[in-house]
Amino acid sequence: MDLTFALPLAALTVALEAIAGYPRALFRVAGHPVTWLGLLIAWLDRHLNRQNESFTTRRSGGVIALLVIVAAAAIPALLLQEGLLSLLGPLALVAIAVLASSLVAQRSLHDHVAAVATGLETEGLHGGRRAVAMIVGRNPETLDEAGVARAAIESLAENFSDGIVAPVFWLAVAGLPGAAAYKAINTADSMIGHKTERHAAFGWAAARLDDLVNLPASRLTALLLVLAAALTRGADARAAIAAVRRDAHRHRSPNAGWPEAAMAGALGLRLAGPRIYGSTRVEDAFMGNGRAEATAADIRRALALFRRASLLQWLVLAALAALVLA
Repeated sequence: MDLTFALPLAALTVALEAIAGYPRALFRVAGHPVTWLGLLIAWLDRHLNRQNESFTTRRSGGVIALLVIVAAAAIPALLLQEGLLSLLGPLALVAIAVLASSLVAQRSLHDHVAAVATGLETEGLHGGRRAVAMIVGRNPETLDEAGVARAAIESLAENFSDGIVAPVFWLAVAGLPGAAAYKAINTADSMIGHKTERHAAFGWAAARLDDLVNLPASRLTALLLVLAAALTRGADARAAIAAVRRDAHRHRSPNAGWPEAAMAGALGLRLAGPRIYGSTRVEDAFMGNGRAEATAADIRRALALFRRASLLQWLVLAALAALVLA
């Protein structure tokens, strides 16, 4: 992919998505690329993940399913990109950026996390639990107000990496097909990449590949949060660096610990640790060594940090785009 096209495309995509997001009217009428991928993944799970087959056979089926999922996303994206470039020439940049903006989630992530703060502020624990259930997989009924706030901040940090920085990174590297392929892998991991009896074999390939493709973005996200902390009143960049160095590698995910540790250190919080998903308790290390009693005000602080880090990402992309076009 030519960087004189991919970098301006990434910069424009980020700007468009921050301004407009994904229109709700369009979602009601046509859904979203992630929902389309989800239908395909669910169909493949039903037809290729047979419980009476051996572990090896089911793992092979998962590899085949993953190849189908990635191809189903990347090939149409490539054809669309090349078709628009042939048809519109330089003007295709805007049309492709509009399409690519559906694969980035800055605005929706901000709004969903802000809703948790609003729920806690206006309706207390009940409102916070209802809002946080929209963005996390853990059982909200097990969370007190501090747990709700921590869950929202953890989700903001992790999804900043895999919902924003990662698709933008692959967009800047490989254009629309790169971002679409990434989104397919990430969606597959979220649906079948679990260490459950049903998906330990079938989701193995999705989970491993998702870890790999998220590796650069998780490190970049931590860096963006550290830089944003240096520019944000009340945040501590040095503590963010210390938390990343001390805690990131201790997280059960090879990637999620980086942004979560950076966010925890910057805000003086303690995030992650043991959590309950459904009725299952999952043990994990703590990120950060600050206070555990997070509040709605801490969610607002995290959102301020997120906004500055998002702006820094755009400024870097814009500067790189200007350099390659000079």
